[in-house]
Amino acid sequence: MAISDVSAGGTSIWLDDLSRAKLEGIDPHSLPSRIAQASVVGVTTNPSIFNAAITGATEYAADIASMKDLSADEVVQKLTTDDVRKACELLKETYTRTRGIDGRVSIEVDPRLAHDTQGTIEQGLALWKIVDRPNLMIKVPATLEGLPAITALIAAGISVNVTLIFSIKRYAAVIDAFISGIEESPNPTHVHSVASFFISRIDSAIDALLTKNGSIQAIELLGKAAIANAHLAYQLFEEKFASPRWTKQQERGAHKQRPLWASTGVKNPDYDDTRYVVELIAPDTVNTMPQSTLDAVIDHGIVRGNTITAHYPAAIEVLKDLTSVGISLDAITTELEIDGVKKFAQAWSELLNNVKVAQQG
Repeated sequence: MAISDVSAGGTSIWLDDLSRAKLEGIDPHSLPSRIAQASVVGVTTNPSIFNAAITGATEYAADIASMKDLSADEVVQKLTTDDVRKACELLKETYTRTRGIDGRVSIEVDPRLAHDTQGTIEQGLALWKIVDRPNLMIKVPATLEGLPAITALIAAGISVNVTLIFSIKRYAAVIDAFISGIEESPNPTHVHSVASFFISRIDSAIDALLTKNGSIQAIELLGKAAIANAHLAYQLFEEKFASPRWTKQQERGAHKQRPLWASTGVKNPDYDDTRYVVELIAPDTVNTMPQSTLDAVIDHGIVRGNTITAHYPAAIEVLKDLTSVGISLDAITTELEIDGVKKFAQAWSELLNNVKVAQQG
């Protein structure tokens, strides 16, 4: 299979990984190589990725040592924004060629601000100014407090990647927040957005409950929840962006907020390691993949064209069946959002602590 078949199906391939080594390397896993040979047209980052990239990596040691007079927060901001700016430069040609649709690099606001609307807005504006590249996207969590921040940043002309979306109900609120921002924008033609809908974490949480249930009906539902949930999210995307409210903004030159499938690394070894890519292909979508998933798709992924729009009835049945075995998808997605915010905040705090240690050393 050619990895380009994924792109041909309407799904843009973004890499969920970034480090200085990948920016500067020439091996097949480096970002320049991925762009040239693996159809990668964007990059996403998050606190966990930066923590893994910077902590213990020798290529950052000299810079950290040279910034002993700065706080750990200032050092981390400098290191992360420099990396993101370089990635933006590597994807500049893609950005130009796709007229701003792709060629995007995302950087997340401090995850400790997830429940601070004004703090999120202020840091989003600051990061946009520091990186100073048109193909940047500011990542904002889809918490209740994040929703008005999304609207404010979009209205200010800043492209936004909305992250940590687990439920269709919250996704609807995210789309509304985005459209409100577009409505407030004096010129939306250069504003782009994606909505990052998380996949694998849903299966991990629900499969554990299904296994505990142990009934035949429950066991038959293993591995079906996350993809069904994503399929219905895409159905909502189609409905929302065919509405008169959106059509009015499209006539002003506004661009749809595309669904982005995140957390697409398969955690259960019993499942096909390409399933969260090949089962989620449709027009106007993005799939941000960890390196291992991208390699798996290149090696043995079987792309069958659009694998979403014909499956809405089946997806509805899966969600009904989950209810019938006593599983509340709403309760689980609420817990996953709380846990997601917590994990990103922990990764950020760990990174800050490690930087402090490195400064002292």
